[in-house]
Amino acid sequence: MTQIPVTRIPVTQNPSVSLPPLSTTVAGPAGGPGVLLAHGATGSVRSNYSTLIPALTATGHRVVAPDYPGSGQTPCANGPLELDALADAMVAEADAAGLETFTVIGFSMGTAVSVRAAARHPERVRGLVLTAGLAKADARTHVWVDLWLRLLDRGDYQGFAQARALSGLSPEHFTALPPAELAAVLDPDPTLPPAGSAEQVALVKALDTTADLPGIAVPTLVVATSRDALLHPDHSRYLADHIPGAEYAEIATGHLPMVERNTEWLKLIGDFLAARGL
Repeated sequence: MTQIPVTRIPVTQNPSVSLPPLSTTVAGPAGGPGVLLAHGATGSVRSNYSTLIPALTATGHRVVAPDYPGSGQTPCANGPLELDALADAMVAEADAAGLETFTVIGFSMGTAVSVRAAARHPERVRGLVLTAGLAKADARTHVWVDLWLRLLDRGDYQGFAQARALSGLSPEHFTALPPAELAAVLDPDPTLPPAGSAEQVALVKALDTTADLPGIAVPTLVVATSRDALLHPDHSRYLADHIPGAEYAEIATGHLPMVERNTEWLKLIGDFLAARGL
């Protein structure tokens, strides 16, 4: 495919908040079908997509994977994150990598970033894959978010590790962890959570894409994590019910399918992209 010039999208944001340049991983053959990856809150490209990126490049996709402010090598923002600004910044990274059009794959909070990117840039987004996501936080999600924010504010990294493990892993997976792996999951090292974790978690509490969903007009796959203690699968069902023509699938996993059921998750994504020519 011949590359055409693209213009970097200016970021629309609160003047008091400046998003730093996003550190971005670009992989796969130039000219391949484009994929933009949106990771989850308190995650990173490495933690969420280290298995997906090679799977996508193996099928000839050109992958653009930015880290949010405070994740990976991206510096923290100077204020609260805004969904519009983050979605625009993600699309700007696709521009910088030369992608004219692309599928957006989002995980957890990244599903909201993906939906907003499709709503704001419909001429650019060809498809969506939304895993373990949400359109708007419910009361239960607000409790998790408030707990995480309180633990981070107090510098209670042991408590934060415990809360994240209990919410992120299914009971079956958590209980079956060998001692060494359990110790790693519960490691209270304060350098392990991304530096921008609090700002990312706060965005989960504020985001709302419910009004965007009926206008999504691209092929969409919604993947629910049926053993999810953090974001109940009803959130994914809502996305599937309100995005016209969306396909729906479930994986019997906690919030982190890339940890518990990686092969199944990769197959669902790969099969969808292949079937839809994305």
